[in-house]
Amino acid sequence: MAAQNQKPLGTGFTPHTPAAEIMEGVRLDGKTAVVTGGYSGIGLEVVKALTKAGAEVVAPARDKRKADEAFASAGLAVATLEMDLANLTSVYEAAAEIGDGHNSVDLLFNNAGVMACPETRVGPGWEYQFAVNHMGHFVFTRELMPYLLNGGGARVVTTSSVGHKRCRMRWDDIHFEKEPYDKWLAYAQSKTANALFALELNNRRAKDGVKSFSVHPGPVFTDIQRHITEDELIAMGWVKPGGGLSDEARDYVKSPSEGAATLLWAATSPLLDNRGGEYCEDCDIAAMSTPEAPRWVNVAEWAVDDDAAKRLWAMTEDMVLAASA
Repeated sequence: MAAQNQKPLGTGFTPHTPAAEIMEGVRLDGKTAVVTGGYSGIGLEVVKALTKAGAEVVAPARDKRKADEAFASAGLAVATLEMDLANLTSVYEAAAEIGDGHNSVDLLFNNAGVMACPETRVGPGWEYQFAVNHMGHFVFTRELMPYLLNGGGARVVTTSSVGHKRCRMRWDDIHFEKEPYDKWLAYAQSKTANALFALELNNRRAKDGVKSFSVHPGPVFTDIQRHITEDELIAMGWVKPGGGLSDEARDYVKSPSEGAATLLWAATSPLLDNRGGEYCEDCDIAAMSTPEAPRWVNVAEWAVDDDAAKRLWAMTEDMVLAASA
């Protein structure tokens, strides 16, 4: 049923709606929000908006010192703790630490990620982008589930990307063990996995009061592009030779605040109270992709497929179990 649910609601927001407009009138006093990747880029804008709305924010970070410095510089009071999404032992420990200090979690933003990085192996040989972007968040969400259930209407928002349109799940070679590593296919697959994870999480937990959504924040220049060369940015159509945004990119590249807006909308909008599992963009539910659709919008059918979502969930559980054996 997932694809049938991918119909925009006509919210009236635009790709360039800022986070402040989405959060106008929203109060989160007494709520606890956990944000991965919260100390830079769109994650930092999410944290700013949540704290302004009165939420208590917990931000796991691979580099706690760097996170503390970023929040202090922004004048934010945010609880931080160490967590490396590529190291499941670290993920288990971080979730336990959060649970020790909180009876419930109301909002979980699975936002941290890596993009188009050189080939790296972690754990028992897992491909790094899939391990960080999908598997680390899978385990983190699973470990926080008792506290999300205590939230009495919690929402989980997982950051995907329109980059998913470049690659469906590579079921027979998820970790690039048979074919040569391709950093863009690896990234795209991990973003497909993010959308499928959000869908299956909702299918499994909506009945218990935990809603789940995936989000394409839009193209935003942040530190996540650190592995992308200028030539690649030119080839992607983001910048023009010699520097500066291309004419095409001027229409769709967003500021970090504009990128954060859809994450915040998915986490707080009452329009989603009776929905769940959808892939969202531009502060609305995304439409299904068509051959005529621009490459930077809409969602591919393979990222909102219930059977694929269930298959990925089972495969991920098997990988995690095998790694712990």
